[in-house]
Amino acid sequence: MTNNRTIEILVGAFMAVGLLALFFLSMQVSNLSSSANGDGYQVQARFDNIGSLKVRSPVTMAGVRVGRVSAIAFDRKTFEAVVTLRIDSAYEQSIPDDTFAKIFTAGLLGEQYVGLDAGGSATFLAEGSNITLTQSALVLEEIIGQFLFSKAEEGAQIE
Repeated sequence: MTNNRTIEILVGAFMAVGLLALFFLSMQVSNLSSSANGDGYQVQARFDNIGSLKVRSPVTMAGVRVGRVSAIAFDRKTFEAVVTLRIDSAYEQSIPDDTFAKIFTAGLLGEQYVGLDAGGSATFLAEGSNITLTQSALVLEEIIGQFLFSKAEEGAQIE
């Protein structure tokens, strides 16, 4: 009788530890566990299409996370997405102001992030700077549509 009770308690404890581990794993995958602490500076970049980029998406440079997306807005005059990037304070005075910002897709789940390619300028990004060189996200549906349209045109020219 007491042996059964001990086994039930151990199984329950094992399940609780497993659920706790699953919770922490899901927080890491969703980028919610490491919220922005406010240190750093904000810069803006404008894109024609941001795809499914979200607030808290990583901002990387050479594969290293240097910040996060802090806000996304729509400019009604230019019809562009305005993405505000919070760059960590550790990278102050180290990212050239002619840096190129691109939206990439990571992994099989398709999480999008902003990748920065350093330029060669002697001046650096600072609070309130604008990144003017940008490349929008590649939308898979548009690429497939263009491919199918080009194949349809080829078929029409053959006949």
